[in-house]
Amino acid sequence: MKTYHLKAHPAHDPISVSAVKAGFGIHPQGFLMLRYRIENAAQVKLPVGEARGRADGLWQTTCAELFLRYASGSYREFNFSPAGEWSAYDFSGYRSGRSDYDPLEWPEIDCLEADGALIITVILQGQELAGADAAGLSMVIEEEGGVKSYWALAQESAEPDFHNAACFAVPLRAASAS
Repeated sequence: MKTYHLKAHPAHDPISVSAVKAGFGIHPQGFLMLRYRIENAAQVKLPVGEARGRADGLWQTTCAELFLRYASGSYREFNFSPAGEWSAYDFSGYRSGRSDYDPLEWPEIDCLEADGALIITVILQGQELAGADAAGLSMVIEEEGGVKSYWALAQESAEPDFHNAACFAVPLRAASAS
């Protein structure tokens, strides 16, 4: 599993969170594992989900995200709530042509607090990467008082924009499509 250091958007400072790391790897059994680690997470507000399954608007509070880009210019967005809810959307172009996407299997999401950190682990079918040429890892973090910070591999816009092409900074090899 390779670890990436996400950058906070400079216009939205966190209260106490000092770093966010995102791990990305394919397990030998073929599943994709994502692990997001939030350092100094004592003030992070955790959403309370009703049940495991699809839900919209997860990005409005603490939420881990995965974006997959395709050569056609289309891309897919996954949102993962620490409460176990998820959403997935296909886009035909930059923030356009959005439609719901049904993953091959529901994501498995686990959240653990340890040593002042919050760790969110997500398991997806490895086949979800089929055809993708790059990935983006990002996170919305809400802390006490409603303060939100936005973390991504790149921050090139005046306002946070995880859909920005610069955020798709994890190259995927053709072999990952198998």
